[in-house]
Amino acid sequence: MSKTKNPQEKKRLSYEHDRRNTYGENQKSSRKNIPRSKQLSHQDERRSVRQSLIAARGNVVDEIADEAHSDALRKGRMKKLKAFRKSPDSPLGEVVKRRLGKRTKGK
Repeated sequence: MSKTKNPQEKKRLSYEHDRRNTYGENQKSSRKNIPRSKQLSHQDERRSVRQSLIAARGNVVDEIADEAHSDALRKGRMKKLKAFRKSPDSPLGEVVKRRLGKRTKGK
């Protein structure tokens, strides 16, 4: 059973904790594009690491292998820092406030 008893408290908590997507795209396109963007950034990271390790294929000197390994780690970290990150959704209270403000401005 819920600890909050009255409806006003429930609504206040809902406005604080619930989130809404306000990115500006269609909801379906956001659901498709967020995983796609994450996938592409991960692919880009793997590709850059693989390309830096190509130089150390086969029988190579230890110095070249160490250099290629450190280069791969550096490039991997850089790509991870620049990778796709979803912007957080807005709290429901802010979204409702904004919509009510637009509604009153239109009259």
